[in-house]
Amino acid sequence: MAAASAVRAAGRRSRRLFDIFVAEVPWTVSSKEVKEYFSQFGSVQRCQLPFDRDTGFHRRYCWIKFSTPEDVQNVLQKDSHILEGSKLALKQHIRRRRSQRKNQSE
Repeated sequence: MAAASAVRAAGRRSRRLFDIFVAEVPWTVSSKEVKEYFSQFGSVQRCQLPFDRDTGFHRRYCWIKFSTPEDVQNVLQKDSHILEGSKLALKQHIRRRRSQRKNQSE
């Protein structure tokens, strides 16, 4: 049980390294297709699309890491993103310094 919680904690830490969270990803879309779509806005370093072990389908959300902050801004400037007829919901991940996080928790 402790090993499972350690794996989940490591996953949460790694997701902090991503720039954008994307929700409402159609279940018919692969991570390769998501990466290809977002590549039109800049260089995509990584796309993480988690799968459900029980169903074998992805969970309809992903995280995307871009090479530069300018690439992220290019994505966010577009009003809506549509992939296979579904409108994607994007949220930018705001990175904070550790000192800022400590001050907020106090």
